[in-house]
Amino acid sequence: MAIEVTPAVLPHLVVDDAAAAIDFYVKAFGATELGRVPGPGGKLIHAALTINGSTVMLNDDFPEFNDGKSTTPKALGGTPVTIHLTVTDVESKFEQAVEAGAEVVMPLEDQFWGDRYGMVRDPFGHQWSLGQPVREVSPEEIAAAMQNQQ
Repeated sequence: MAIEVTPAVLPHLVVDDAAAAIDFYVKAFGATELGRVPGPGGKLIHAALTINGSTVMLNDDFPEFNDGKSTTPKALGGTPVTIHLTVTDVESKFEQAVEAGAEVVMPLEDQFWGDRYGMVRDPFGHQWSLGQPVREVSPEEIAAAMQNQQ
Protein backbone atom coordinates (compact mmCIF):
# COMPACT_ATOMS: atom_id res chain seq x y z
CA MET A 1 0.00 0.00 0.00
CA ALA A 2 1.41 3.38 -1.03
CA ILE A 3 1.43 6.29 1.39
CA GLU A 4 -0.26 9.39 0.04
CA VAL A 5 1.98 12.44 0.32
CA THR A 6 0.76 16.02 0.23
CA PRO A 7 3.56 18.45 -0.69
CA ALA A 8 3.95 21.19 1.91
CA VAL A 9 6.33 23.70 3.44
CA LEU A 10 6.36 23.42 7.23
CA PRO A 11 8.31 25.39 9.80
CA HIS A 12 10.49 23.14 11.96
CA LEU A 13 11.56 24.94 15.14
CA VAL A 14 14.51 24.10 17.37
CA VAL A 15 14.00 25.07 21.02
CA ASP A 16 15.71 24.63 24.39
CA ASP A 17 12.74 22.89 26.00
CA ALA A 18 10.35 21.34 23.49
CA ALA A 19 7.84 20.16 26.10
CA ALA A 20 7.60 23.71 27.52
CA ALA A 21 7.38 25.11 23.98
CA ILE A 22 4.41 22.87 23.23
CA ASP A 23 2.68 24.11 26.39
CA PHE A 24 3.43 27.73 25.41
CA TYR A 25 2.14 27.33 21.84
CA VAL A 26 -1.07 25.77 23.15
CA LYS A 27 -1.63 28.77 25.45
CA ALA A 28 -0.36 31.49 23.12
CA PHE A 29 -1.70 30.38 19.75
CA GLY A 30 -4.32 27.73 20.52
CA ALA A 31 -2.08 24.97 19.14
CA THR A 32 -3.23 21.38 19.06
CA GLU A 33 -0.55 18.79 19.72
CA LEU A 34 -0.43 16.06 17.07
CA GLY A 35 2.27 13.99 18.76
CA ARG A 36 5.75 13.86 20.23
CA VAL A 37 8.67 11.46 20.08
CA PRO A 38 10.88 11.38 23.18
CA GLY A 39 14.57 10.69 22.80
CA PRO A 40 17.56 10.32 25.11
CA GLY A 41 17.17 11.89 28.53
CA GLY A 42 13.57 12.87 27.87
CA LYS A 43 14.42 15.43 25.19
CA LEU A 44 12.01 15.45 22.26
CA ILE A 45 13.52 14.43 18.95
CA HIS A 46 10.29 15.36 17.16
CA ALA A 47 6.92 16.91 17.87
CA ALA A 48 4.15 18.24 15.67
CA LEU A 49 1.39 20.75 16.33
CA THR A 50 -1.28 22.51 14.36
CA ILE A 51 -1.33 26.27 14.77
CA ASN A 52 -3.89 28.37 12.93
CA GLY A 53 -4.71 25.39 10.70
CA SER A 54 -1.12 24.60 9.70
CA THR A 55 1.40 22.06 10.91
CA VAL A 56 4.46 23.22 12.84
CA MET A 57 7.17 20.74 13.78
CA LEU A 58 9.66 21.21 16.60
CA ASN A 59 12.34 19.46 18.58
CA ASP A 60 14.77 20.02 21.38
CA ASP A 61 18.23 21.31 20.56
CA PHE A 62 20.77 18.55 19.87
CA PRO A 63 24.15 20.28 19.35
CA GLU A 64 25.84 16.87 19.29
CA PHE A 65 24.25 16.26 15.89
CA ASN A 66 25.19 19.70 14.53
CA ASP A 67 28.98 19.89 14.85
CA GLY A 68 28.57 20.72 18.56
CA LYS A 69 26.64 23.93 17.81
CA SER A 70 23.29 24.95 19.20
CA THR A 71 20.77 26.10 16.59
CA THR A 72 18.21 27.79 18.82
CA PRO A 73 17.48 31.46 18.14
CA LYS A 74 18.85 32.34 21.58
CA ALA A 75 22.16 30.57 20.89
CA LEU A 76 22.39 32.26 17.48
CA GLY A 77 21.64 35.72 18.89
CA GLY A 78 18.22 35.99 17.25
CA THR A 79 16.38 34.72 14.22
CA PRO A 80 16.10 36.03 10.66
CA VAL A 81 12.75 34.22 10.28
CA THR A 82 9.30 35.47 11.22
CA ILE A 83 6.40 33.04 11.25
CA HIS A 84 3.22 34.83 10.18
CA LEU A 85 -0.31 34.06 11.35
CA THR A 86 -3.23 35.58 9.45
CA VAL A 87 -6.12 35.62 11.91
CA THR A 88 -9.71 36.86 12.10
CA ASP A 89 -9.49 38.53 15.53
CA VAL A 90 -5.98 39.95 15.74
CA GLU A 91 -6.63 41.96 18.91
CA SER A 92 -7.58 38.94 21.01
CA LYS A 93 -5.01 36.61 19.40
CA PHE A 94 -2.19 39.12 20.00
CA GLU A 95 -3.28 39.64 23.61
CA GLN A 96 -3.51 35.87 24.12
CA ALA A 97 0.11 35.47 22.99
CA VAL A 98 1.30 38.29 25.26
CA GLU A 99 -0.62 36.92 28.24
CA ALA A 100 0.99 33.52 27.63
CA GLY A 101 4.44 35.11 27.88
CA ALA A 102 5.34 36.41 24.41
CA GLU A 103 7.35 39.63 24.28
CA VAL A 104 5.97 42.44 22.11
CA VAL A 105 8.44 43.25 19.32
CA MET A 106 6.08 45.51 17.37
CA PRO A 107 2.74 46.59 18.83
CA LEU A 108 -0.45 46.09 16.86
CA GLU A 109 -1.07 48.95 14.45
CA ASP A 110 -2.96 49.52 11.23
CA GLN A 111 -0.42 49.20 8.40
CA PHE A 112 -0.27 50.89 5.02
CA TRP A 113 -0.70 47.55 3.22
CA GLY A 114 -4.16 47.09 4.78
CA ASP A 115 -3.52 44.80 7.75
CA ARG A 116 -3.74 45.37 11.46
CA TYR A 117 -0.37 43.84 12.29
CA GLY A 118 2.05 43.27 15.15
CA MET A 119 4.97 41.05 16.11
CA VAL A 120 5.93 39.04 19.20
CA ARG A 121 8.89 36.92 20.29
CA ASP A 122 8.17 33.68 22.06
CA PRO A 123 10.14 32.63 25.18
CA PHE A 124 12.31 30.37 22.98
CA GLY A 125 13.47 33.18 20.68
CA HIS A 126 11.22 32.57 17.68
CA GLN A 127 9.49 35.60 16.18
CA TRP A 128 5.83 35.57 15.17
CA SER A 129 3.74 38.16 13.37
CA LEU A 130 -0.03 38.33 13.60
CA GLY A 131 -2.10 40.15 11.04
CA GLN A 132 -5.69 40.68 10.05
CA PRO A 133 -6.66 42.29 6.76
CA VAL A 134 -8.84 45.29 7.58
CA ARG A 135 -9.03 47.13 4.25
CA GLU A 136 -8.35 46.61 0.57
CA VAL A 137 -5.28 48.47 -0.68
CA SER A 138 -4.28 48.75 -4.34
CA PRO A 139 -0.70 48.18 -5.51
CA GLU A 140 -0.57 51.88 -6.40
CA GLU A 141 -1.56 52.89 -2.85
CA ILE A 142 1.12 50.57 -1.43
CA ALA A 143 3.75 52.04 -3.76
CA ALA A 144 2.75 55.58 -2.79
CA ALA A 145 2.84 54.69 0.91
CA MET A 146 6.31 53.18 0.46
CA GLN A 147 7.51 56.43 -1.08
CA ASN A 148 6.22 58.29 1.99
CA GLN A 149 8.06 55.85 4.31
CA GLN A 150 11.46 56.86 2.91
